[in-house]
Amino acid sequence: MTIEHGETAADAGAEGPAAPLVDAAWLASRLAGPGTVVLDASVGAHRAVGRCIPGARRFDIDGALSDHSVPLPHTMPEAAEFEERMRALGVDGTDTVVVYDAAGIYSSARAWWMLRAMGFDRAAVLDGGLPAWEAAGLPVDEREPGSAVRRAGGFTASPRPGALVGSDVVVEALADPRTAVLDARSPARFAGEAAEPRPGLRGGHMPGAVNLPFGTVQRDGLMLPAEQLRALFEASAGGRERLVVSCGSGVTACVLALGAELAGYREVSVYDGSWSDWGRPSELPVETGP
Repeated sequence: MTIEHGETAADAGAEGPAAPLVDAAWLASRLAGPGTVVLDASVGAHRAVGRCIPGARRFDIDGALSDHSVPLPHTMPEAAEFEERMRALGVDGTDTVVVYDAAGIYSSARAWWMLRAMGFDRAAVLDGGLPAWEAAGLPVDEREPGSAVRRAGGFTASPRPGALVGSDVVVEALADPRTAVLDARSPARFAGEAAEPRPGLRGGHMPGAVNLPFGTVQRDGLMLPAEQLRALFEASAGGRERLVVSCGSGVTACVLALGAELAGYREVSVYDGSWSDWGRPSELPVETGP
């Protein structure tokens, strides 16, 4: 499912990438061409890496691209605000957008899913992120990603129903026999054996959720092949075709969403608040143990 170097424009699709994952050689061959926008979606400590893919612009999940009006981290801004942010980054509706992060595949999938949730399908994740780019011997700029652009873009947000959901939908999903709820956190956090990194949250997981740590859909920093992903998701989902994915704050859940897309799933939702929402003191049920 990864678009590889050497494919023709028709293979890659005139409407943007043919798959939600591209490799470093594919991006390198198009980096200087018109209509290609590269966004660095690194978060946390990885934001201070001090180098970036040439021409990359900052997709600031920690900052402007989260909704700071709610008491939850990394939640999706309103459509109008997201549209404004994308236009400020110079993104047009006809651009091909490739997102990456400095950790490999961690927060880049969140940026990709946010674009998808706003109706933009011309986006892909760079497989392996900045580490894979550098391992391929490709050039980097010794600076942080920029935000200044020559002109504002014409991006238009068209929210896609069901792409991002709240706890009410998750409650329904847990009772739905055709839906699997997958939790991307570590086994210790899922079981309630490890403390949550955010204070005030209960430990454990949603009753009926299945643990699928986001790292299991990768090997050596790259996404697993599609057939392996399909087997992994089928085993975790028990044959159910609709998936709701969750994590700590809605970031690594999107790595599962990416894996599910590559595996051929077409009914996938991300729980936007994830455990930072569900784990707050409330009447929402919590279980501990594996």
